[in-house]
Amino acid sequence: MGVDLESIAEATSGAVGALVSTTVLYPLDTCKTKYQAEVRAFHQQKYRNISDVLWEAISTRQVFSLYQGLGTKNLQSFISQFIYFYGYSFFKRMYLKKSGNKTIGAKANLLVAAAAGACTVIVTQPLDTASSKMQTSEFGKSKGLWKTLSNRTWGEAFDGLGISLLLTSNPSIQYTVFDQLKQRLLKGRLGRKTGIASNPEALSAFSAFMLGAVSKCVATILTYPAIRCKVMIQAADEDEDGKSEADKKSQKTIPGALFAIWKREGPLGFFKGLQAQILKTVLSSALHLMIKEKITKTTWILLVALRRYVFVTPVKIKDRLNSVNV
Repeated sequence: MGVDLESIAEATSGAVGALVSTTVLYPLDTCKTKYQAEVRAFHQQKYRNISDVLWEAISTRQVFSLYQGLGTKNLQSFISQFIYFYGYSFFKRMYLKKSGNKTIGAKANLLVAAAAGACTVIVTQPLDTASSKMQTSEFGKSKGLWKTLSNRTWGEAFDGLGISLLLTSNPSIQYTVFDQLKQRLLKGRLGRKTGIASNPEALSAFSAFMLGAVSKCVATILTYPAIRCKVMIQAADEDEDGKSEADKKSQKTIPGALFAIWKREGPLGFFKGLQAQILKTVLSSALHLMIKEKITKTTWILLVALRRYVFVTPVKIKDRLNSVNV
């Protein structure tokens, strides 16, 4: 059969890992996003650091509002990670097959990861925009997914698509660094496995956690100004009162977001919230990849067993029926 079990196993384990890591770290993600979305001069800022967001939730008895938009974020994370990992694994295997190489180089890895990321962003952008809107809403006043999307035009649902496509370089850098470090770590330690149903190579939980942390840290630092702009674009109309419609529309563009940061916060504003972003994304990525690596083998075994049950067993039953009829 032409079923690409390795790609499906990678996609399934990646999606499950994303679901778990997103849920565990969601309150931190909400605090980070609200902090990043605020663009004001330093003396006017409501949040001086990320802990102020947490204190606001506690003092107003809205702690559970730190989870507002969790369902949408989980849906977006599961779908995006499944598409990404399937596309990444599929494109990588296709490249190796076409090129005849046994391993993929850094440049090819970047292109493969970027292609998978672009496909993912286009499909899941409305969910990403909705989740950002729900997170940056006032505590206790967040709307559901349907109301959030229905109150916006189709074009507004894709706010930040351009910069999201630009940010495909983030997972491209991350997984390129991760894969290159993984290959070096496994090289010489694991024998080459052959055969259609051979088990995919897996790292230990600790190794996967450390490599995931390092790779995500590198990617986050290199792409952070774009990450900050994306949050601002998606939550532009949640900023301070009294802002004109022209200013709001301007801030929904990349040049407008960049100008707003420069004008109100200066050069250092492009890195506002970097520490919180690194803390959240590194922990999330490390936990995500650790879970993915640990369940990939189990997922592989289940898929192989399922394939044998679905495709082999009916053939055997048919043969037995034919022998009885004879």
